[in-house]
Amino acid sequence: MEIITQSATLNEIKTMAQATFGNLVKAVVDVERELIAVDAELHSDLEALLLEDGSKQKSLWGINLYPEIQGDDFVEFDSMINMRPSQGNRSRGIENEEMRKKIIEIVAKRIKR
Repeated sequence: MEIITQSATLNEIKTMAQATFGNLVKAVVDVERELIAVDAELHSDLEALLLEDGSKQKSLWGINLYPEIQGDDFVEFDSMINMRPSQGNRSRGIENEEMRKKIIEIVAKRIKR
């Protein structure tokens, strides 16, 4: 597990995917601090790592990265940690379009493709 504070390359993400799930890397994005934690079996482990690092729960969203896929499908918005009725998100996905856009911007900033 690691927190990407600067950037990571697509090849680094591919290597992480091959070592775990084969085709994907689980990640948690801190939309406030614009950080991404990557490379764990569970989104909740990445969430805990960011919380220990000073992130706030309400700013953390789980995604999956598919390094072999280009375009919009590179990022998948699907994680149990996203189920937050108190924040108006009642599914594993991320229902707020603006939040999805912000996450995509952070991913583009932190992962060089």
